[in-house]
Amino acid sequence: MWRGHDNDCSFCISLSICIYGGGDRRGQINLVKDGVDIVIATPGRLNDLQMNELINLRSITYLVLDEADRMLDMGFEPQIMKILLDIRPDRQTVMTSATWPTGVRRLAKSYLKNPMMVYVGTLDLAAVNTVQQTVLIVREEEKKSYLFDFIRNMQPEEKVIIFVGKKVDDLSSDMCLQGLAVQSLHGDREQCDREEALKDFKNGRVRILVATDLASRGLDVHDVTHVFNFDFPRNIEEYVHRVGRTGRAGRSGAAVTLVTRENWRMAPELIPIMERAGQDIPEELLLMAERYQKHKKEKEMSNPRGGQGRGGGRRNGGTDRGQNWGF
Repeated sequence: MWRGHDNDCSFCISLSICIYGGGDRRGQINLVKDGVDIVIATPGRLNDLQMNELINLRSITYLVLDEADRMLDMGFEPQIMKILLDIRPDRQTVMTSATWPTGVRRLAKSYLKNPMMVYVGTLDLAAVNTVQQTVLIVREEEKKSYLFDFIRNMQPEEKVIIFVGKKVDDLSSDMCLQGLAVQSLHGDREQCDREEALKDFKNGRVRILVATDLASRGLDVHDVTHVFNFDFPRNIEEYVHRVGRTGRAGRSGAAVTLVTRENWRMAPELIPIMERAGQDIPEELLLMAERYQKHKKEKEMSNPRGGQGRGGGRRNGGTDRGQNWGF
């Protein structure tokens, strides 16, 4: 760290460090002990060092909570609460998020004092308008065929993130058997392997990254031209974040999403996202949403209390997957 001489602060460099689980804990502790101005941390590792009195948060004057909804989804609220309580009360706090779900609103209301909200565009959930969104209604067994057709048509300068719900390595292995250079990113890989995969993707050694929603946020690779949603995400907020991995820094991008009838409950939420971005809505998606809404209404009418029947199970074989509704 260099700060100039004779208390001259006209030019100084702030030292920043990253603290995160899976990294070298001892090395991170040594960096903290050497003195630091900016700490970029995941809540779990920061809470670990804090509880062991290896880092003192009382001197923090500026706190940024980024992707707070994701941290809540991952169960980090107790660690976040402990961190907030240990930082000096006269701090300035900034919370940033591309979406504004209930959990983030609750966190903001509980821990921010007299907050001022600044938003760009609308508070309604919306994807960036620099990305062309294409939705294809397919059968589950057709998904690999659509994916490999897409890859065969990729241009040499194009780069894609393929999002899957699970079995990342299975899909990656299938691509390797086809002679494709590919990397994967998911929670079961060691941290060093994740970093190597991301480095290969950023540097262009591979143009295809197969990933779970681990890569849907915080992954800033400017030259990603396409996002391919092989599996539909578990909620519509994750769809928005996935789409936002392309079309960054003034560039345009494209997102291709495969939707099966097992995803039909997401259709009514997906359509407004596409409409706000001025996208063309496939007729099949509109019909899927209409059928799901009809099914949902019929289900509510048959069970107005919202509970289960006397048999203890749900109707139609205990599933909402739409096998019997004429897709």
